[in-house]
Amino acid sequence: MKILLTGGTGFIGGAVLRRLVDDGHDVTAVVRSAGSAETVAAAGATALEGDLTDVAWLSATLREHDGAVHTASPGDATSPALDDAVVDAVVSAFGGTSRPFVHTGGVWTYGDGDAITEQTPPAPPALTAWRREREQRLLDADVRATVVEPGVVHAPDQGIPQLLVHAQRTGEGALELVGSGEQHWATVHVDDLAELYALVLTSGEGHGHLLGVSGHSPSVRDLGLALADAVAGTTTETVHERLGEAFGDALLLDQQADGAKARSLGWTPSRPTLVDELRASRA
Repeated sequence: MKILLTGGTGFIGGAVLRRLVDDGHDVTAVVRSAGSAETVAAAGATALEGDLTDVAWLSATLREHDGAVHTASPGDATSPALDDAVVDAVVSAFGGTSRPFVHTGGVWTYGDGDAITEQTPPAPPALTAWRREREQRLLDADVRATVVEPGVVHAPDQGIPQLLVHAQRTGEGALELVGSGEQHWATVHVDDLAELYALVLTSGEGHGHLLGVSGHSPSVRDLGLALADAVAGTTTETVHERLGEAFGDALLLDQQADGAKARSLGWTPSRPTLVDELRASRA
């Protein structure tokens, strides 16, 4: 397939790029700089400089491809406008066709829950409250679309869990957790996640909301104990002070999910769990 990819130099997008190239696809990666162009070219993609907020340009570019994956996210106040433009372009270019499109959401959309599924009512924290409206507009259109919703994505020396690796220590040497540590994080290894993106894209179908979680949902305390002999909880106020209220509240969510729907499609996550990964980094 000839696939258009956004975010090809990012953590998730880079893994998706490698997976698609390894699977023999012809990948065009949209970039914004010469440096990014060099990075995606080295990974085996064709770099294309462009502005994702230019709906006319993106629509025309999409029409030249068999499918597309959107992983780009500025992670700031411009994120909603970017996703608005991408959804507009995809609906224009792929609406009424058989061309598949994979969008990126996130498990935080569902709020707290000990058995989260795609049917769980959304209860997003402020950080991601903007996502659902764009996702629903996409899924309500005549597009073969899937919104992959990753958990906390990890890989050695990468991802949100590095906050724990580099966390402060108390005077007694205990590793300071994000909050009390009793909350759980639904997790996924980035390479397993990339395989899910490739699987749903090449299925040629739209799967609606699809949780990208491995089924491993450790408590933050367990993650800390994989890194240190002793851990210490912190207050919500401390988390807000160190990480900001919006990001902090997302990390304080208590979430567990098994990803059964993704597994029913034939996805079989097999990389090390986050606990094992952190334990190995300590050795």
